[in-house]
Amino acid sequence: MDMQAMMAMIRTLGTPGAPHKLLAGLAGSWKAEVKTWPDPDRPSMKSVGTCEQTMILDGRFLRQEFTGGMMGIPYTGIGFTGYDNNSKKYVSAWMDSSSTNILFFEGTSSADGKTITQETRYYDDPMRGPRKWRSVTKLVDDRTWLYEVYGVDKKGKEERMMEITYTRK
Repeated sequence: MDMQAMMAMIRTLGTPGAPHKLLAGLAGSWKAEVKTWPDPDRPSMKSVGTCEQTMILDGRFLRQEFTGGMMGIPYTGIGFTGYDNNSKKYVSAWMDSSSTNILFFEGTSSADGKTITQETRYYDDPMRGPRKWRSVTKLVDDRTWLYEVYGVDKKGKEERMMEITYTRK
């Protein structure tokens, strides 16, 4: 490939498109109602939080800052979500005050773009051992979105772990 063609390809792959515009719709200030299930056979634990989201790097990535509580303790987290034009997948990274690891997610959206489903690589959960996590982001309307996390063990058994309902402030 000649240099001019290579540069044209890089520019095309680096240009934000419709998926990035969809993510930009999530920018703003949000209230969060959190439900967690530390044990799938017990009722959920509830807490609240706030979330500030901004688009960064000229509209390429959504940056999330979460503050609140989780299972009765103070909790903060930072995440980044984007759309990789080359792989045609949504990609995310998440870090929080409850651990020292970084979770990496990737996945695709529904045809209408309103549901984004992603999976982690195997995560060595200190309580339950190695497992994958699956996250589902559902864009309900301009004022509401839902984020769900499921744990999947090596045998494929899935358990609901967390659900956050975000409402625009």
